Amino acid sequence: MDYHIECNPTYSAVEIALQAGESIVSEAGAMAWMTSNMQTKTSTRGGVMAGLKRALLTKESFFQNTYTPQGDSGSVTFAPGSSGDIVAMELNNEELFLEKGAYLASGEDVNCNSKWDGLKGIFNQGMFVLRVTGTGPLFFHSYGRIEEIDVDGEYVTDNGYAVAWEPSLSYTLTRAKKIRSFLFADQLLLKFSGRGRVWVQSRSARVLANWAHPFRPVQRDND
Repeated sequence: MDYHIECNPTYSAVEIALQAGESIVSEAGAMAWMTSNMQTKTSTRGGVMAGLKRALLTKESFFQNTYTPQGDSGSVTFAPGSSGDIVAMELNNEELFLEKGAYLASGEDVNCNSKWDGLKGIFNQGMFVLRVTGTGPLFFHSYGRIEEIDVDGEYVTDNGYAVAWEPSLSYTLTRAKKIRSFLFADQLLLKFSGRGRVWVQSRSARVLANWAHPFRPVQRDND
C-alpha cells in the first residue's frame, strides 16, 4: 500500500494505491474518486452499537466503507469535508486519541471506538473522543494546517484546536473563567501533562462561527 497526500495543507486529499487483496477503510462519503476495479463494502465495523456510538458521540459516520481492488492493483482518493491538512501515521499495536470528526481512513486492522472521559474537572459536562488502536496506516484530518507539538511537562490548547494526542499524555477539559469565548461563554481548554505528542490545527470552526455571527441575516418584524 502506497499513498500520496495532495494539495496540502489547505485543501488536502490522500490518494491510496492498493495491490490486489489489500483494503482500506474510510468514513462514509469520504471517497472522492477511484479506479473502476475498486469494490466497496459498507458495514458498521464493530456492530450496530459501535456504529451508533461513533455517529452520536464523536461525529463520525454510522457506516464505514472498505475498498478493495479486484483483479489488479487500483487506487482510491479520500477528501475530508473541511478544508485543511491530512496526517498519515503507521500504527504498530499502538493507540491514539482523535478529536470528534478527525478520522478519515485507516487499514483494516485499525479499530475506532468512542471513549467517554467523564467529567474531567468541568462542571456538568464531559468529553467524548475517538480512541484508535491497532496496527496499520491511519489518516486523520483537520480544519486548517496541522502542527505537531512535542510536550514535555504541561501544554494548554483551546478545545477547538486539538486534533490528536498520544495516550502517554494525561489531559483535562476545563473552563478558562477569565477568557470569554463565543457569545460570552467561558472558553474550554485542554490541559495536557506528561511526555508525548499533540497535533493542533491552525483554524477552529467555532472561531469561524464567532467571526461570522455579526453578519448573519436577521429577520425583522414590520412595524
